[in-house]
Amino acid sequence: MKYGLRLRPELVEDAHEAFVWYEAAATGLGHDFLRSYFATVAALQRQPLIYRRVYKDFRRAFLGRFPYALYFRMEADAVVIFLLIHGARDPAFVRRLLRERK
Repeated sequence: MKYGLRLRPELVEDAHEAFVWYEAAATGLGHDFLRSYFATVAALQRQPLIYRRVYKDFRRAFLGRFPYALYFRMEADAVVIFLLIHGARDPAFVRRLLRERK
């Protein structure tokens, strides 16, 4: 089953910031990051329930070779992605962002 998908508006800025950083580090690396991002989003649409809950009803999916995570939750038959953030960020900061974006 393929679930619906909704992206919070702030997610675009999260992805853009990471893209710019990786592209500045090495030409083409930003595009590799975006490919990993979109592959993870597609995986979430196919099997969102395989990812464990990490905070209240939010689940987390890592982006493979990049140290970033997508935080999402299920709403009816849709995956709603709230946050894309570097995995080394303070968990308290991540929880605060999730509360603000909720």
